[in-house]
Amino acid sequence: MDDPARFILDNTKLGATALVPEIRLYLAAAALPLWEMTEAALERTGLPPPYWAFAWPGGQAIARLLLDRPELVRGKIVLDLGAGGGIGGIAAMQSGAVRVQGNDIDAFALAALALNAAANGVSVETIGADLLDRPAPRCDLILAGDLCYEKPMAGRVLAWLRAASAAGTLVLLGDPGRAYAPSDGLEKLVEYDVPVSLDLEDREIRQTAVWRVLAR
Repeated sequence: MDDPARFILDNTKLGATALVPEIRLYLAAAALPLWEMTEAALERTGLPPPYWAFAWPGGQAIARLLLDRPELVRGKIVLDLGAGGGIGGIAAMQSGAVRVQGNDIDAFALAALALNAAANGVSVETIGADLLDRPAPRCDLILAGDLCYEKPMAGRVLAWLRAASAAGTLVLLGDPGRAYAPSDGLEKLVEYDVPVSLDLEDREIRQTAVWRVLAR
């Protein structure tokens, strides 16, 4: 497929979430049909799920916090790690960040992020690379929403985030109690009850915290 943006526009709808109604995103109604359509369009199987087409609770919680407390991000350079559709980075721009980079290894996520940013009248740069094997790019704040759902990924992400924190960067982790989230080295900033889809989660409300990641 030559144009992921066209695919996204044709197969998702622009809407908002209950927790963050200020931000509109191109969202899918259900995961499996979109996944199957993506594989058919690319003529490939075994593709990663379309995480970019959903507003996951960790990202929603980060976005809500930044919109409610813009002093956390105003005037800062921000990296949204594993950004997916970009709700955290969009909230950062709306709250006064001077520059936001959204990172994801999925080309569809980067296309969705660009579309979502434009739909909300902000600009978010994109980085389509695995950043976890190198030091964090220069920034003041790193956002990481819902990245602790698989053990290998969670280990890499947490080590990288702690290194960034040790270097003086403020690191925020949004997590709804995923199995591989850390149990220590965190400072809770806020907690929300986030409405979610039963197509994605095992319950309709996920209690989701935003944590400051400490060096240790």
